Amino acid sequence: MEEEQRPGVAAGEPATTAPEPECKHEDCVEDPENGTSSLEQPLLKRSATLTASHLAIVGAKRLCSSPTVNSVALLPSSSSEMDGCTKNRIIENDLFKHDWRSRSNVEVLQYIFLKWAMAFLVGLLTGVIASLINLAIENISGLKMLHMVNLVREKRYWAGFFYFAGVNFALTFVAAVLCVVFAPTAAGPGIPEIKAYLNGVDTPNMFGAPQLIIIGSIGAVSSGLDLGKEGPLVHIGACLANLLSQGGSDRFRLRWRWLRYFNNDRDRRDLITCGASSGVCAAFRSPVGGVLFALEEVATWWRSALLWRTFFSTATVVVVLRGFIEVCRNGRCGMFGEGGLILFDVSDVEVRYHFADLLPVTIIGVLGGVLGALYNHVLHKVLRLYNLINARGRLAKLALALAVCVFTSAGLYVLPFLVPCTPCDPAFGEACPSTGKSGNFKQFNCPPGHYNDLASLLHATNVDATRNIFSIRTPTEFRLDSLFIFLAIYIVLGLFTFGIAVPSGLFLPIILMGSAYGRITALLLSKFARGIDHGLYAVLGAAALMSGSMRMTVSLCVIFLELTNNLLLLPITMALPFLEPKPEPWMKDLAVGELAAAKPRAVTLQVVEKVSTIVAVLRSTCHNGFPVLDRPRPGVSELHGLILRAHLVAVLKKRWFLHDKRRTEDWEAREKFSSTDLAEKVGTIDDVDLTPEEMDMYVDLHPFTNTTPYTVVETMSVAKAVVLFRTCALRHMLIIPKFQGPEISPIVGILTRQDLRAHNILGAFPHLANKRKTH
Repeated sequence: MEEEQRPGVAAGEPATTAPEPECKHEDCVEDPENGTSSLEQPLLKRSATLTASHLAIVGAKRLCSSPTVNSVALLPSSSSEMDGCTKNRIIENDLFKHDWRSRSNVEVLQYIFLKWAMAFLVGLLTGVIASLINLAIENISGLKMLHMVNLVREKRYWAGFFYFAGVNFALTFVAAVLCVVFAPTAAGPGIPEIKAYLNGVDTPNMFGAPQLIIIGSIGAVSSGLDLGKEGPLVHIGACLANLLSQGGSDRFRLRWRWLRYFNNDRDRRDLITCGASSGVCAAFRSPVGGVLFALEEVATWWRSALLWRTFFSTATVVVVLRGFIEVCRNGRCGMFGEGGLILFDVSDVEVRYHFADLLPVTIIGVLGGVLGALYNHVLHKVLRLYNLINARGRLAKLALALAVCVFTSAGLYVLPFLVPCTPCDPAFGEACPSTGKSGNFKQFNCPPGHYNDLASLLHATNVDATRNIFSIRTPTEFRLDSLFIFLAIYIVLGLFTFGIAVPSGLFLPIILMGSAYGRITALLLSKFARGIDHGLYAVLGAAALMSGSMRMTVSLCVIFLELTNNLLLLPITMALPFLEPKPEPWMKDLAVGELAAAKPRAVTLQVVEKVSTIVAVLRSTCHNGFPVLDRPRPGVSELHGLILRAHLVAVLKKRWFLHDKRRTEDWEAREKFSSTDLAEKVGTIDDVDLTPEEMDMYVDLHPFTNTTPYTVVETMSVAKAVVLFRTCALRHMLIIPKFQGPEISPIVGILTRQDLRAHNILGAFPHLANKRKTH
């Protein structure tokens, strides 16, 4: 959704890129002819190692330190460096296979019922919380604006400003303190982290405190900052889904047996996808749009069962929102708001298409794309500056948020004084000017019978401002200079607001900016053509700017279709290039074996490994997956499978050790572990304290090893490997040699999603950049 995302990391590789010492593992076989490993002779010229460094938003935490990477500003180069990053598939080790085979038909039905029940609860809770958030924001903002306007009407201008700025300052202070002190991961929209999580990257403490996000979002949006509640709603939906899948927080977790069957990485990932879709649906009352948003923007792997459960969650959200709308009619839920969120119904507008309409619609789309791209470019520069400011500590983050709040309050209060008052059109009737709690026409500093069109936009609640600027059949309601001022101030405020330490979203600011741009275009075109509805052009402008800044296509069109409730608008708001991600053409010239050779050698373990070796590996690397090798007979080494860091930590914490080096029986591991035990978060290697006697003991890893990992031959092209990663939603790809033999290692290397990024490959093979330009 919001494109200023924190960079992702993928699974399996170390943060450091320094060359490793000489081969000390049995899987590194030296070439008998030249005394060096055959893997150290690449077919293509390359740099020393495959590496990547990415700038991250301040506040992200590193789990592994590296002498070559800044621990504050950079995330690890691979998602496997974070515990619990293998989210997309179930690990098929011996314990999982036994548990699955031992389930009765009743337990299977319980499992299926629980997944649907969880999807329903996610939708129900998200809808209720979204409605309550909206009602709180609308009432707080409305009461604040109403009292401020009364002070201005009494000519108490300074009192009005200090009241307006003081309330905004207090609300921002509450939101910023919650994010700076108690929940740093609640800052921002949260959507980039959700996308990263569902694509194999785990952000610590990302889904733990929805109540803080709720309060912070209410305070931030009510303070008048140029941000929306849409991103935080998606984050809240994902947090609720995560808590339900885990049975509650770490401190108050349910241990229900049914829930333990549900507690695995794939089901957890699916439920968080339902939560993210429910958040989008709650923000825009768009059930289909929420599903398509998850399909297009969030998840890289999809299946029909997940589609139905996600739609079930979003449909539940719509029912809840509709129920709140019915209950809150006629002011029964406060002075402002009716429970529903953003909605601008233009279903009664008759839309006709002519050949002459193609040119203005094309102009709006092209300019919207250019403006959106330019906005993202400038915003990226601002975020880099904020990164330096926020790196100075909590006080710097808090001071930045409060400074932006004061600047915003001054702009919103002063600017309406710069435009003249507009006489009310007799066609408006008693609705102009608005004298009560809401309406399109604010009498801010104007005589009776007149209204201030800029104040009607700047001094309205978010819902009223959106409905005002999207109002249909109002060609003369807003002046051209007022719209230019409104567009300019929202662009400036949007650039300086996004990135401060409060829960925030970009959807609403982009919608308001785009709608102002669309109305300006309509006013200019109306001099040359008649019959232009400015409200419809506002819709087109908002869609164009959102497409240009957020690069969304299908889901965005469906969201606007459901918002406007007018199917005839769809052809002129959509362009449907649903592009499948494809590898770069030059990737066909590179083999995965060469890519693996550009990295430090893979760290492997034996099926029966010494405890001290496991501890040393876990403490010296940040890998999340380790190839496990077996020796069925002397001189022969085979690939047994892949084991996860979390499972190794679980074994060490339970002290499942052997005095002698032997293979265990199947029943021995099942007495101590189950597959659901391995799905629990057990901490890190730093939490394990072993005695010297225990360090000399052994662990049999074969019950915990995934014996069916995805493997490819070293001669496979990188282009084909990229397609396999995307279509199968992989986190690790083991590379095996083309030829097998007693003198050849059974494992060439391991690749992760991060290793297959074009930017990282070009860093290791810079000469391929020339081929990239020629294709």
